[in-house]
Amino acid sequence: MDRHEFLAEQFETHRTHLRSVAYRMLGSLSEAEDAVQEAWLRLDRSDAAGVENMAGWLTTVVGRICLNMLRSRSTRREEPLEVHMPDPVVSGADGMDPEQEALLADSVGLALLVVLDSLGPAERLAFVLHDMFAVPFDEIAPVVGRTPAATRQLASRARRRVQGVPAPDTDLGRQREVVDAFLAAARGGDFEALVAVLDPDVVLRFDAGALRPGGLVRGAAAVAGGAVTFARLAESARPALVNGVAGVVAVKDGRPASVVAFTVVDGRVLALDILADPERLAGLDLIFPDA
Repeated sequence: MDRHEFLAEQFETHRTHLRSVAYRMLGSLSEAEDAVQEAWLRLDRSDAAGVENMAGWLTTVVGRICLNMLRSRSTRREEPLEVHMPDPVVSGADGMDPEQEALLADSVGLALLVVLDSLGPAERLAFVLHDMFAVPFDEIAPVVGRTPAATRQLASRARRRVQGVPAPDTDLGRQREVVDAFLAAARGGDFEALVAVLDPDVVLRFDAGALRPGGLVRGAAAVAGGAVTFARLAESARPALVNGVAGVVAVKDGRPASVVAFTVVDGRVLALDILADPERLAGLDLIFPDA
């Protein structure tokens, strides 16, 4: 086995882990793949003979690549997007495949990714690498150009933001019951029934892409006020798992029209995250039951 083949074999053993790191850093499946591929190119060009901990070395390399991508992304945006939905990981309602399960280990829901998206690039890196992947601060510090103590502060600030993200109910069957109740109320245009299944502080986030305005709606009455929109969604909704929680894929003319993730807490919907950007939906490998 020559050097290239040996490194390729080593890299493949860590690819799933590196995709998990990159997805949490970027919230984009395609960009995560790009970051992982760039890490392979850097490994192939490097003198890796002295690397004792290949997993740790590759993790920090992917982190550095993602940090640069996040900084470049911020520079390109002339105006901040009102609502930007991270890429969802969608599977059939009966469960995820092993690759999806590995990617979403530790329950990386869309609500968490939305909060991570609001962090500065260095804060996000410090939190993701340390709190999610146990990378020591003295290894993260050179990547962000800070001292270990300052890097610890970055992660601490990010942690305070993330601690406000609610943990969904763990019973997937109960989640599905709540989602089904929501869809039944929406199909019937039943405002009161919709309000009953929504948490009073429910948040709806809607990302329809650059050509159509997205938005943010708070409160059960305001969210239930979109009953007409929900009725159209409910009529074509197919059950799915979205980042490991109960959700639906709405279908129009045989194509996905939107993906909806429901965060169910204490038996009520606390958050709805809707991706309806046609361009991004077309790029996702969506799996849902046939009609």
